[in-house]
Order: sequence, then C-alpha cells, then structure tokens
Amino acid sequence: MRFVDELYEYYKDRLTGDDEDIEIVTLSILEELSRNDLLKLIKEMDDEELMTMISLYFIEHLKAKMSEEGIGRTKMPSIQTLH
Repeated sequence: MRFVDELYEYYKDRLTGDDEDIEIVTLSILEELSRNDLLKLIKEMDDEELMTMISLYFIEHLKAKMSEEGIGRTKMPSIQTLH
C-alpha cells in the first residue's frame, strides 16, 4: 500500500524495530485521519490488500474474544469465586 510505504520512508530512521514504536506511529496517524480519509485509503487498495486488512482485523478480534472468554487456556477464577 502506497500510504504505508510513504509512512515507512518518513519514519524508518526514527523506528527502533519495537512493536511499541509501530503502535504509537499508527495510533497517532489514525487520530489525524477522518472517516472519509480512511475510506479513501481503502478504495486505493487492491483486492489482496483489502483481504489482508480484513483478515488481520478478524483474526485480532477473534483472538481478543477468545482471550476474554478464556478459550484455549485455563480460565483464571475471579476473586468472587475464590471466597
């Protein structure tokens, strides 16, 4: 995606390779973009980029839901159930 390529070129000398850097840059940029700006970026994506973006969104949200419900690991008892 051209927008991501441009962001990378602009910030690459300031990034340390830490995920936290990427999150900070991403969130600060998203704060500045309107819904219309985001829709324009999406319209510029080819089919593969769009599918990748939606796939990542679904995967991350499903992981979060599974984590919230304790699926895939032993659910920790709440304080209420300990007493």
